[in-house]
Amino acid sequence: MTDASSAPAPSLTSLARGGGCGCKLDPAFLDRILADSPPLPLNPALMVDAATRDDAAVYRINDETALVATTDFFAPVVDDPHEFGRIAATNALSDIYAMGAKPIFCLAVLGMPINTLPPETIRQILDGGRSVAESVNAPVAGGHSIDAAEPFYGLVALGLAHPDRILTNAGAQPRDVLILGKPLGVGVFSAAQKRGLLNSSDYEAMIDSTTKLNTPGADLAHLDGVHAVTDVTGFGLLGHLSEMCRGSGVSAQLDRTALPVFDGARRLLAEGVRTGASGRNWAAVEPHVERPQDWSDADRDMLCDPQTSGGLLVACTPDSAPQVLEAFRRQGHDAAVQIGQVEAGAPLIRFSA
Repeated sequence: MTDASSAPAPSLTSLARGGGCGCKLDPAFLDRILADSPPLPLNPALMVDAATRDDAAVYRINDETALVATTDFFAPVVDDPHEFGRIAATNALSDIYAMGAKPIFCLAVLGMPINTLPPETIRQILDGGRSVAESVNAPVAGGHSIDAAEPFYGLVALGLAHPDRILTNAGAQPRDVLILGKPLGVGVFSAAQKRGLLNSSDYEAMIDSTTKLNTPGADLAHLDGVHAVTDVTGFGLLGHLSEMCRGSGVSAQLDRTALPVFDGARRLLAEGVRTGASGRNWAAVEPHVERPQDWSDADRDMLCDPQTSGGLLVACTPDSAPQVLEAFRRQGHDAAVQIGQVEAGAPLIRFSA
């Protein structure tokens, strides 16, 4: 008879129904549960709240300093515990950079099935997250943990910025161009891994992308031509661009030929690999999208693919676009590319090709 305590621990992804930012509540359901929420108390020091679904809240401390606060956590997107910790921490810190701030410290948010996973596995998750936070001088100073049926991990992240240099998702202007910092397809990669279909090169591409910090955001805050920024995560490119359009009161046009997509993700999508979240994301954003005649299911699923630790989406003047792209390049984001433009009109996303 085998001692249960000596049995191998199950893989992390096998313990969760979903993984990464695909775990987020879908936008339509979120709208329903928040529909009757009372308005937040008026506080002039609260510069950014939940009104435009921005990436973080911002509180003005004084004329020179604003506090930026966010939290993000999710179930495992990979089986390696150290890499899972790194991905979750990178994703949480992205919200700070999307606001143009620099992180100062973090708190851990941890839920683990302690009778299923050994302490060493949980320790490796925490170590992975800590390594990322410390790499940008934002140490994990504490946190909270619970015994949970499914594993999850993330961070509360706090940052500082100048009140006059806060970047939001609601400032895009007509004639701005749109720049995306990372390729799409992480959700497809994650779904393929759970099915045992992800090869080693695609796995490495996924790890490299999801652990690449969105540090260019702090530099973008100092460029006058940058009008709006958000990060593309669980709602997919269309979902987060739609939030930017609605918050800014503008429309957008995307160039399908310019969209950066991992080659492996295109191949896997053609083979039928997709996430359940992409369908939910499409259902929420469909009223805000004007589909071209040759629109395919693959187009829909890739543009609504939930991106764990995805790239920054930037709206900036055409004249400042070279500086924006250079800011990405300096931080190692060589895949950053212009993908479309902002137009006047009711919030709607169209396609030029």
